[in-house]
Amino acid sequence: MKKILYIFGIISLITASSCTKDFEEINTNPNAPNSVQPSLLLRQVIYDFGEQMSYEGFVAGDLLSQHRTALDFNLFDRHALKSPQLGGNPWPIFYTNLRDNEIILSQARETETFAVYEGPSLILKGFIAAGLTDLFGDVPYSEAFNGVDGTVTPKYDLQEDIYQAEGGILDNLDKGIAAIEAYDDVIPLEGDILFGGNLDAWVTFANSIKIKALLRISDKVDVAQQMQAIFDSGNYFTSNSENAIFNFTNTDPNSFRLAQLRIGDFNNFVLSETMEEILEELNDTRIEEFFRPFENSENGEFEGLINGIDASSTSVELANLSLAGTAFREDTSTLDANFLTAWETAFNLAEAAERGLITADGQTLYEMGVALAFEYWQTELPSDYLTGPAGYNAAGTTPIQQIVTQKWIANIINGYEGWVEWRRTGFPAFKPVQASLNNDLIPVRMPYPAEEEALNFENYQQAANATDGNSINVPVWWDE
Repeated sequence: MKKILYIFGIISLITASSCTKDFEEINTNPNAPNSVQPSLLLRQVIYDFGEQMSYEGFVAGDLLSQHRTALDFNLFDRHALKSPQLGGNPWPIFYTNLRDNEIILSQARETETFAVYEGPSLILKGFIAAGLTDLFGDVPYSEAFNGVDGTVTPKYDLQEDIYQAEGGILDNLDKGIAAIEAYDDVIPLEGDILFGGNLDAWVTFANSIKIKALLRISDKVDVAQQMQAIFDSGNYFTSNSENAIFNFTNTDPNSFRLAQLRIGDFNNFVLSETMEEILEELNDTRIEEFFRPFENSENGEFEGLINGIDASSTSVELANLSLAGTAFREDTSTLDANFLTAWETAFNLAEAAERGLITADGQTLYEMGVALAFEYWQTELPSDYLTGPAGYNAAGTTPIQQIVTQKWIANIINGYEGWVEWRRTGFPAFKPVQASLNNDLIPVRMPYPAEEEALNFENYQQAANATDGNSINVPVWWDE
């Protein structure tokens, strides 16, 4: 679904108070806006979150997912996650956009003419909050977005509650759907660069998020009834034309950020050996979209590198390694910022069917997901792809392994999703990094950033104690 994207500046509002009579009135510029229109703020939240998480996906999420390997002295790729470099600190991305989204929600509830924004802002809150807690586990949530009326030292909510409690992820998705269905005015939703103001599409988006969220917690909670109800409704993403995405362009400022950075930064990221082996084993032609043949290749071959090299003791030659494909630098108009897609939804439902959470044909849903994923990545699906090693019941694999592996492949640059799904399922098999700074363990959560310890010490300390000193090796609730 192609969309033309424009960036609008967001005006910051600073509120001050004074004990001097009429001071505020006298010192207010009557020609300056004193609040941000929700249409501008909605556009900003969607764009900022999508752009930043796509960048994070390339420079950090893809390292943890073993889609790419970083060269030079990249400590993050060696699993020193408290040492973010070109990326690897998504905490402020989540909290900045959740805060701004809360402003939209407050405006929608306080001003009748803005009521149309309530449903989409609740759905966005559910979506972004899920991404946050999936990475970190217990996080500040219920007290974190109340602005001037809230606390600057919010408590950490349990992940279990963030998903299930009133005001949590699933509740907000349901309330968002209800708000849209109850909306009977004619004022349009503006600033919507995901769906062009189509409220019905937001409901479909919410149901697709619910499928994903329910599957993610399905080892802890009986979600079968809720999952079956959504599947039976048929109101979820089934076509790439419905995807929650926006397109990058080929020009500043809306091109993919790796196209704007210096060439040395771009060249620091190459094909991972894990990704190379999986794609070649499957005879997967998407390797030609994701990466480019290495410079010294004679017949267009691809070459990956083990993750987590120690650049001080390992010598590599860039000309012998495969860089990212042209979509990530020379032609970013072919690239999307991915919130949620029909192919991911099909894979989620295929897994739900295979696990007995819904009554459906898992193979049909799997093959639908594969076809949609190839289409999304603008690659023709080979006629024999689903009858070879990528087949649903291929020898030496299981349907769950096939489903999750296909989802992992297509999730390249999609934030940290490939790593999150590996944590949940163990698929595909990751390789030990070459020079681990984490005792040869692959991390299972992101660490809380250092500023939390400095600015929210008491609450941080409680959360740190629950994670063995803010350890990256302690699983989150749904992964225990």
